[in-house]
Amino acid sequence: MSQEAPLSAATGRDSLVVRRWKRYGMDRLYVQSAEERKVGWWDLATDEPHPENPDDLEPLIAAVDGWKAANVQVTPARVPESEPALAADAVDAVDAVDAVDAVDAVSVGGAADSIPVPDPAPKEFGPAAERPWVDLATNAPGSAAREQAVSAQVAAPVRTLVARAFRIHTEERAWRIGADGEEKVAAQLDKLMKKDPRWRVIHAIPVGNRGSDIDHLVVGPGGVFTANAKHHPGAKIWVGGNTVMVNGNKQPYVRNSRHEANRAAETLSRECGFPVFVEGLIVTVNAADVLVKSQPDGVTVVPRMQLTKWLLRHGEILDPSTIEAIHDVGRRSTTWRG
Repeated sequence: MSQEAPLSAATGRDSLVVRRWKRYGMDRLYVQSAEERKVGWWDLATDEPHPENPDDLEPLIAAVDGWKAANVQVTPARVPESEPALAADAVDAVDAVDAVDAVDAVSVGGAADSIPVPDPAPKEFGPAAERPWVDLATNAPGSAAREQAVSAQVAAPVRTLVARAFRIHTEERAWRIGADGEEKVAAQLDKLMKKDPRWRVIHAIPVGNRGSDIDHLVVGPGGVFTANAKHHPGAKIWVGGNTVMVNGNKQPYVRNSRHEANRAAETLSRECGFPVFVEGLIVTVNAADVLVKSQPDGVTVVPRMQLTKWLLRHGEILDPSTIEAIHDVGRRSTTWRG
């Protein structure tokens, strides 16, 4: 359950609130001001900060250090299956499935009998090459988008609740629907791997340090693909070359997909030590109608329910050793940090 205990900020900064979130294999602390301004978040699994802005790094570190001092009994980010799971608040009566699992929320600032938060100098973090890599093959589909939705909900829980009740379009809703779409595409990719176990898939790959991610990296006999899920329930989608229209509105999907595939190709080629060609896929989800007059250059638009058959039709382009080599490089978090 969510617990809030005041901590005094000896530094004199604005009051900060720290909330812990554990879900989809992740363990994070979200920090914001009492006025709901995002300061950043801390990855407890890798012990790395992610400040909203460079100036927020120092207060983020101080708030997290204060939280750790008050929660020394909390140990690993990944709780063994034999231990009981931490309780979570069902903060959303409208959609309990998507509720934020915020636990151990701690307010920093404003109490006389509180624990002081230290004000250390900014910590030094070594280069990515010196850090142990995280196995991205364990990522849940849609986890990056779901995290963004949770972050928006944690920042404004009441506003989110009202918006969901009245179906108002918000940033939180967009991220949540996007995550749902990624999960539906992942279900089709699961069918692909059952039909041909040589295929490999990695979901929600974080790229760089600006919050970008690849929805799905697909590697198999038929080649290497970056699949971008586009969830537009009930929409009419029209594709003509490099132009994609959703309900009459032009979208930059082709440009973005092409850029994503090219960046993945450069990264994988550099890390593998041999050329890796990557094709971009735009996978439409739950659209009422998808009309493809002509496919874009270097990018393919595929409805979700046709994805498995489309990939299986590609024949034998890559041999098993090449597939395994690309997948082994792609699953390493250090591959994508640059």
